[in-house]
Amino acid sequence: MSAEAQVLANYRVHVVPVVLALANPPWQRDVWLDPSQFENIDHVFHTLFDDFCDAEEPERFLGISLRTEEEVSLMRALGIVLNDAAAEAPNDTDAEYLQASAWPEVVAIAGRLAQVMVSNDLCLLSCGRHA
Repeated sequence: MSAEAQVLANYRVHVVPVVLALANPPWQRDVWLDPSQFENIDHVFHTLFDDFCDAEEPERFLGISLRTEEEVSLMRALGIVLNDAAAEAPNDTDAEYLQASAWPEVVAIAGRLAQVMVSNDLCLLSCGRHA
């Protein structure tokens, strides 16, 4: 595996599960609303905006945590709706995020992005190339 491929794999191992979590409301309620769990919306924001991507300017993560322009476009859209949901969460609690009027759009965009990311990863594994 090339150094670039290793970096991409190391970043995606963090980004893909967070995107999948955003696409799964029952899981969000079971995990994020349980104070004994590590993962919460703060973890999501750190992963997608600070640590492994920049959902506001995802272009610079093409080839680092994102494989295609489609992933970049969907990540940008996800960043916008996550920020919209944040504006509706004045106390920054997980429950407020899940009740935000923007949250269904977060789930929908995350679902599409998750499908694209997983498909691209599977294609790379099975075809030896990405979409």
